[in-house]
Amino acid sequence: MTPHDSPVLRIAGRPVARYVTRPELPDRLAPRPHLHPVTTLSGTAVTERGPADHLHHLGAGVAVPDVEGHNFWGGRTFVRDRGPAELDNHGAQRHTGFPLREPDGFAEELRWVAAGRELLRERRTVAARPLTGTAWSLDLTFCLTNITSATLSLGSPATNGRPGAAYGGFFWRARKEDEPPHAFTADGEGEAAVHGTRADWLALAGRTWTLVFAGASGTTRRDPWFVRAAEYPGVGSSLAAAERLPVEPGRSVVRRIVTVVADGRLDRDEAAALAREAVTE
Repeated sequence: MTPHDSPVLRIAGRPVARYVTRPELPDRLAPRPHLHPVTTLSGTAVTERGPADHLHHLGAGVAVPDVEGHNFWGGRTFVRDRGPAELDNHGAQRHTGFPLREPDGFAEELRWVAAGRELLRERRTVAARPLTGTAWSLDLTFCLTNITSATLSLGSPATNGRPGAAYGGFFWRARKEDEPPHAFTADGEGEAAVHGTRADWLALAGRTWTLVFAGASGTTRRDPWFVRAAEYPGVGSSLAAAERLPVEPGRSVVRRIVTVVADGRLDRDEAAALAREAVTE
């Protein structure tokens, strides 16, 4: 792998994230570009890649478990009336180029391919911006375009019959520590209270770090948050929460998620203030 394949994002010259464009992974892990490691300004890693509990969790990025029956998430596929199953249905996201590259961000073009066929074409933009002396933001927007001649349906384990498992879209696998992180929003506290909400922002606080996720919205909808803390630390947005999301030929799905990466354990007021600043910059 050459340096060109792994851009490093920097804040004031300090490296805070590496982007892996061509990971060498088995098909069942749904190989895809991702950010890892992502660190706080003091150097604390806040992502994990291929942890023992979920080998297909790859730092921070975009993954969808069901694109017209193809698994772009990795691992087992949840099948209605059957449960999790090992299927030969995994897709891959293939990096095709960087139309734009700067020290603090880039624009990328990708192809989503399964069974030898390209289903989606993606335009992804990623930018790192300073916020304070102890916090910065990672701004990620993805645009998925259906390039086939038929409508593609995006789903999740939840839409396939598994309650509470509406993951798919943006996903951040966070740092695992001895104690589960604390999850909270402006109105809720604890994993059970914040999972599935459509809060403006959601925070995950570890021992010496805090992640604040904001701006998980499209042009006409705000996606529910997918949250895990006790089993493993992870936060994502749910493209297909209660029902499948159809994408007609030539049409696109666009989402933007801004993540504040901060040293220390932020309280509710601090998290809210940084979320507002990060989204409006």
